[in-house]
Amino acid sequence: MKVIVDLCIIPIGVGISLSSYVAACEKILLDAGLKTQLHANGTNIEGEWDEVFDAIRRCHETLHEMGVPRIAATIRVGTRTDRHQTMEDKIQSVQVKLSKSQMSKTSGNR
Repeated sequence: MKVIVDLCIIPIGVGISLSSYVAACEKILLDAGLKTQLHANGTNIEGEWDEVFDAIRRCHETLHEMGVPRIAATIRVGTRTDRHQTMEDKIQSVQVKLSKSQMSKTSGNR
């Protein structure tokens, strides 16, 4: 089953800078062949359910091996059975609606 996940992993007990841990997880996700989109507060991941969650498990294992004593993670999961939809499809759908909204405001001012 295809899945789109929004993942935020927070290493606890390692100080303020977390970018090295984020980079380690990003490498795991990319090495797994998953489609990812890094954002300011996490990563969107697209792929097959088992592959995505196996990679998330490996992120936890790797961070613990790096000395992280505790990890908090939030995971939002989306699946569909009616059609195939990518991360880009979802974003484009909103952008099209925004564009139409802006166009109607502009044409209404004439």
